[in-house]
Amino acid sequence: MSVAWKDVPTRTIDAGGVRFAYRELGPQTGVPLVFLHHLTAVLDDWDPRVIDGIAATRHVITFDNRGVGASSGSVPHTIDEMAADAVMFMRALGHEQVDLLGFSLGGGVAQVITLEHPELVRKAILAGTGPAGGGGIEEIKKVVAKAYIKAGLTLRDPRHFLFFNRNPTGKREAKDYMARLKERTENRDERASLLAVRGQLKAIRAAGLQAPHDLGSIRQPVLVVNGDNDLMVASSHSQDMARRIPGAKLVLYPDSGHGGVFQYHREFVPEVLAFLESPA
Repeated sequence: MSVAWKDVPTRTIDAGGVRFAYRELGPQTGVPLVFLHHLTAVLDDWDPRVIDGIAATRHVITFDNRGVGASSGSVPHTIDEMAADAVMFMRALGHEQVDLLGFSLGGGVAQVITLEHPELVRKAILAGTGPAGGGGIEEIKKVVAKAYIKAGLTLRDPRHFLFFNRNPTGKREAKDYMARLKERTENRDERASLLAVRGQLKAIRAAGLQAPHDLGSIRQPVLVVNGDNDLMVASSHSQDMARRIPGAKLVLYPDSGHGGVFQYHREFVPEVLAFLESPA
């Protein structure tokens, strides 16, 4: 009998002096799909509908990178270092090839891994993310700051304002998403510390200001997914990234924002499964 995401145990593995906290579920066969998470997120912040839907047929691995949640150490201040940690973790588990699903900050990490370790990556899914050097980093900071102020005034999670449109549909989807994140009631992960979030913000800022990557050198199949109204990572950045990656497929979900893949989880899960199962 398969275990649901809300019940799967948290494990740890030591690699390079770091104790990584992780969870895995689904069939223990084939190429695993490794999830890479967003700013402030820990294991409990993955949408159960996405994880359970994909894990119905695929081996899924999620983890806290160095300094985040229950993983030890300090958060790296560059995305390149985060990518190196993720590779170290995957190799410690004994995997010679993986598929990647990077969301937001995790999408930046996935890009670096794909570029620096092409032998490790079979396919990559880049969701709610954009290319390094894409610009607009100062605007992102303003959007995030406003969302946190609104969240404090309304006693809500900032993702109500960052991930979803503030129209009736978006408000309903935000409420449903936040309820799903609370389905796990026991053995929950540790929250990201303020120090960890500051480290992640430094890494995001550095990536936004650095020289662009040569995305044209990517040879793996890539699926780029976003909402059509992303306030955190402009949807145009996702479109630009898809144009620059040879053969990349772009999906933009209508009337949705940064959390479009969670709002449209019923469409996103089969899209991911079809992409992973298609010929390379």
